[in-house]
Amino acid sequence: MGGVYNCIHIICLCKLGVNLVDSVQSICNIIGSGIFVSPKGVLENASSVGMAIIVWVTTGIITAIGALCYAELGVTIPKSGGDYSYVKDIFGGLAGFLRLWIAVLVIYPTNQAVIALTFSNYILQPFFPSCFPPEGGLRLLAAGCLLLLTWVNCYSVRWATCVQDIFTAGKLLALGLIIIMGVVQICKGHYYWLEPAHAFETFRDYDVGLIALSFLQGSFAYGGWNFLNYVTEELVDPYRNLPCAIFISIPVVTFVYVFANVAYVTAMSPQELLASNAVAVTFGEKLLGVMSWIMPISVALSTFGGVNGSLFTSSRLFFAGAREGQLPCLLAMIHITRCTPIPALVFTLISTLLMLCTSDIYTLINYVGFINYLFYGVTVAGQIVLRIKQPDIYRPIKVSLLWPVIYLLFWAFLLVFSLYSEPVVCGIGLAIMMTGVPVYFLGVYWENKPHIVLGCIHTKCALLDFWTFFCSV
Repeated sequence: MGGVYNCIHIICLCKLGVNLVDSVQSICNIIGSGIFVSPKGVLENASSVGMAIIVWVTTGIITAIGALCYAELGVTIPKSGGDYSYVKDIFGGLAGFLRLWIAVLVIYPTNQAVIALTFSNYILQPFFPSCFPPEGGLRLLAAGCLLLLTWVNCYSVRWATCVQDIFTAGKLLALGLIIIMGVVQICKGHYYWLEPAHAFETFRDYDVGLIALSFLQGSFAYGGWNFLNYVTEELVDPYRNLPCAIFISIPVVTFVYVFANVAYVTAMSPQELLASNAVAVTFGEKLLGVMSWIMPISVALSTFGGVNGSLFTSSRLFFAGAREGQLPCLLAMIHITRCTPIPALVFTLISTLLMLCTSDIYTLINYVGFINYLFYGVTVAGQIVLRIKQPDIYRPIKVSLLWPVIYLLFWAFLLVFSLYSEPVVCGIGLAIMMTGVPVYFLGVYWENKPHIVLGCIHTKCALLDFWTFFCSV
């Protein structure tokens, strides 16, 4: 996801009991790959540079409010699994299952498809300077990236973490170059599109529905801000370290994202930015001259690591669902010697490859952003419901109810106008989610199944035993 996929590093710090306030430098590891793809989508829908900057700042603020709400839930219901665990405990098994269902079928596969396609764009764009890369080439390279990294994650946990550490440097180099060059440009007086008189010059009329879509595009870059909630049980002193990580990370990420977008418009006009599918490459070509090759290589390394991080962390949600009996036991199995969740990784790979039926990154972002925000809002609403149902439960962190109310008002605006602007894309996401209802009642809720069904289950278990034996050979 183009967001906080590298929170693994912060988790490790928490396990060691390291004071996160003294580890601000680790925040650079939580910035995802979305910043290299979302700026075009945000600007395209915001209709002006000034409105795009407002969208980036506002999205950061709303993300911080959501993170505060999640912090209270994380220490009140200290279970791994994040919003899945909270929704299940507060609203019941069906709501929790639908959250899990849509994450397994839509959210993780789509996030991984977007990041893999971004990787392809940044690898191929320098070879097609005067046009967009061919769609077939983009899909093929994205599929190759996914296949390779799935194999790495299946083969060795240590290899997967090494890939994450090595390729994190790519995003740091790319973002550092972008921001430094942006400061240099401003010092040289190249801030035409940042002046108030020009910043709000529109290249098309403002539309509230499109502005809602620009927030969805921006939220993709911030995606993953709630990932520490998925491993609450593994944190040392979560009452202290969970809010600490949130309070440090969200402001820093917002600062970096806003300044990266400011840097883009010091070197490119809005029209030039919108004409590029690899914004950082165009930025590098304009300012780095013969060294412009650094930018596509750095971003490609970053997105490669992003795909790896997504594959690595998705197994935690599968584990939480399997522990609650809401996912097939196949997806909870791990290799007996390598200790890697091979079935879950293969399932994620197949579903991600299906998402590559389109190479339109921005449609995919709208698709996954709508579904993500739907359940973010349900989870935050659960905070209010829990206050009413269990007012006396111990809450180590207790935020004002004003914050979830503000979040839910923004949430309602975003969902209503996104559905209005992209009814087909958002409607498909809702339809896929609703297919989970019969699956829940047949597979989870229905406990006293007939013998013929149980016979099928025993057959499946035998096949699983064969699969485990095959993988161990």
